[in-house]
Amino acid sequence: MEHNSSQRRWWILVVLVLSTLVLVIDNLVLTVAVPPLASDLGASAQDIQWVLDSYILVFAGLLLTSGSLSDRFGRRKVMIIGLALFGAASLLASFAADPAQLIIARTIMGIGGALIMPSTLSILITVFDDKERPKAMAIWSAAATVGFVGGPVLGGVLIAWFWWGAVFLINVPISILAIIAALTLMPESKGPWQKPDPLGAILSVAGMTSFVWTIIELPKYALTDAEILIPFGIALASLVSFVVWEKRTGSPMVPLGLFKARNFRGGSLSLTLVQIGNGGLMLIVTQYLQLVLGYTPTQAGLSFIPMAIGSLLFNALGATLGQKFGNRLMAATGLLSIAAAFGWMATLSADAGFVSIAIALFLLGCGGGLAMPAAIAALMGTVPPEQAGVGSALNDTIQQLGAALGVAALGSILSGAFTAQLPASSPHTLGEALQVPGLADAARNAFTNAMSTTFVISAVAVVAAAVLALLVMRDPKPSEVTEEHALAA
Repeated sequence: MEHNSSQRRWWILVVLVLSTLVLVIDNLVLTVAVPPLASDLGASAQDIQWVLDSYILVFAGLLLTSGSLSDRFGRRKVMIIGLALFGAASLLASFAADPAQLIIARTIMGIGGALIMPSTLSILITVFDDKERPKAMAIWSAAATVGFVGGPVLGGVLIAWFWWGAVFLINVPISILAIIAALTLMPESKGPWQKPDPLGAILSVAGMTSFVWTIIELPKYALTDAEILIPFGIALASLVSFVVWEKRTGSPMVPLGLFKARNFRGGSLSLTLVQIGNGGLMLIVTQYLQLVLGYTPTQAGLSFIPMAIGSLLFNALGATLGQKFGNRLMAATGLLSIAAAFGWMATLSADAGFVSIAIALFLLGCGGGLAMPAAIAALMGTVPPEQAGVGSALNDTIQQLGAALGVAALGSILSGAFTAQLPASSPHTLGEALQVPGLADAARNAFTNAMSTTFVISAVAVVAAAVLALLVMRDPKPSEVTEEHALAA
């Protein structure tokens, strides 16, 4: 890796960006495609839930295992296999004739996505040295932000011009291009050979899948219901057994010694709290824009452009300032900016103008542009190169769990605060309440008030993340980096 020319390294980054974009865009365009595909395939509400959940369950469950596989068998190899699976499954999803076929395709896409995601970040940190890595990380993060904002807009355009299957079909040429570029430009990298850890893999898959399933089901049932207690019990038993086994086995799938490094602990906790705060953002703000303010789906998607602009500007600025002031200060500053954005959104009314929304989203993008690359760089900077794949998988898993917890927790808070402000006989969702004669204005105000409560809680979570970043993270000198690598090994 060290012998790559500078030009080739940046071409490799293009491959990594393409591979990341295909995942980010796919997850977001699907939200726009749900109504037409449900109508065309005759899918029930339960079918649609499985179309959405099958991907995230498999993806989250396999992340740690795929990161370990990439370290053992080759990061480029695993990423190419993932891209091939993802592209082939996307083709199947495009022409699915019934909900069952689409659910199977989404499950295979989840397997492909789990193989791709850890490999992209692990290849990035092994290709780029300490000096170039912040800039490369900023570009990679900016691409993910562009996908986050552009996904729903792209989905709306594809559905308007073609049909719902086009939102999956677009993944096929991108996957093929990324595979060709990876084979042409990217050298293989892997860690030293270790014995496989099948028991660790089984326990991690069982634990992560059960935990995510519990989070998904949480809004539907009481905490004491069997539908929650059984999967949570399986998750708890599996994950505790996983930690015990990984500490005892001679060839652990996940080196738990990574958590001895302050920056790994601080970065992990900060990212978890940020993702909990961000988890319900798209869901809540999209409903607010469309159902409260009356925006069309396309207008709602375009409203996120200020966030993308802020993120792109401050990704570049953060990469420069991070080298001068350190990741710790950049992460804390960015997190406080995100908290301020949530605080601003908590003041929005049921008739707010676009300028107020745009300022809040721009501030959110600026904060994310500073904080996320800095926190990830600090976290991954403690990971020895031979463990880059599983270290990247840990980072991805932490963010996935945080986001899932955020959607479940903030969604429940929003729903509870919304229904508490309306008569007991009222519907429990804003969309249904708007259909009741004479209830529309009260429902919009109730939703806006509930949104304010939710964003105040989000702001508190992100402020806690900023405090953690300042207290726990450090900007180590080169000798200290080597020492942290030794702790993790």
